[in-house]
Amino acid sequence: MSNQHKLDDNLLGLVRRYFEMVDKGDPALLDLMADDVEVYFPKFGAAKGKEAVSELASGLMTEIATINHDFDRMNIIAAGNTMVVEGFEYGQTKDGKRWPDPERSEGRFCNVFEFEDSLIKRVFIYADPDFTSSDRARFFWGEQVRRM
Repeated sequence: MSNQHKLDDNLLGLVRRYFEMVDKGDPALLDLMADDVEVYFPKFGAAKGKEAVSELASGLMTEIATINHDFDRMNIIAAGNTMVVEGFEYGQTKDGKRWPDPERSEGRFCNVFEFEDSLIKRVFIYADPDFTSSDRARFFWGEQVRRM
């Protein structure tokens, strides 16, 4: 096994811990990140630092009661110190609605990670923050749903 392969295995383990900790709501998640970590989430924007990550998590948890990531269906692409994880997430909102909305979404997400010294230096999260498809006004394609 080459050193590059070992490094990729270590980063893969770090990413898995990241998602496990997100799913548990574990505040020790910040220990996986560099002090000057960069974070992005739609409707939150881009920000820097562990305090920004805490602010993002706190904001999300005002609506979300639970979140889970489907490890079996993750597609992971790695190159150097970058890893892209595409997958599916599901959960429940504080008012009891389960998501994703089976009629409109599949709970898809994509996270782009960059690493430095075995820590997450950057995590940009691409997911629809309208978890339950409540924002019907922006369904520009009507009620017709295309499925693969």
